[in-house]
Amino acid sequence: MSTQSTAVVTGAGRGFGRAIAAALVAGGRTVVGVARSESELDAVRGELGKAFVPVAADATDDALAESVLREHRPGLLILNAGAVPHMAPVHEQTWETFSRNWHVDTRHVFAWTRAALREPLETGGVVVSMSSGAAIGGSPLSGGYASAKAAIRYLRAYAAEESERAGLGLRFATLLPQLTPLTGLGSAGVDGYAARTGLDRDTFVKNMESVLTPEQVAKAVLEVVDGDAAEYQVSGTGLRTL
Repeated sequence: MSTQSTAVVTGAGRGFGRAIAAALVAGGRTVVGVARSESELDAVRGELGKAFVPVAADATDDALAESVLREHRPGLLILNAGAVPHMAPVHEQTWETFSRNWHVDTRHVFAWTRAALREPLETGGVVVSMSSGAAIGGSPLSGGYASAKAAIRYLRAYAAEESERAGLGLRFATLLPQLTPLTGLGSAGVDGYAARTGLDRDTFVKNMESVLTPEQVAKAVLEVVDGDAAEYQVSGTGLRTL
């Protein structure tokens, strides 16, 4: 299996991850897709064929990250897994609900970033971590989601510095997608913020400047992989560097 033609995508069973996997397979890569749900991964494999290699497991597992990278030696790592946040104002959260995304989103990026530096990926490898526009604008109804996604931005910077210090030749980039109603996570966010502003869901969506699709995110990931910047935002109107 050629390292440069192999990618690992976490959270590959649905939403952004599934669209990213499809775009990478269409571009000629073998994709190792990681997700908790075996049935969702089976559905993706049915769509994408043998070029999609399903791994049903918890992406936050340090040992999993190390073993997958050691076995497949990918040239590309897309860190997309994440949890749907608990939607409630801060005084109606518990610490457990508030910190949910730290324990999934941030923890899994930490685990795979650490593994990529320690294994390491081969020279020229690219790691793209999915953050969120919430890391810039905040997210008052989703607990620690914004701060968890902000930490992912810092992890990218730390990893890039360590790669340079060690002469590993790895590139680390972060993509910050805007809120969208077209994924399970985004749909929960749209419902929560629509209710908070006193609007029905359809009106709230119509008032959004643009609606980002999973396919646009997948296209953006391909552009990020071929680019040279460190951070990017993507919305329904396109991709831009930060």
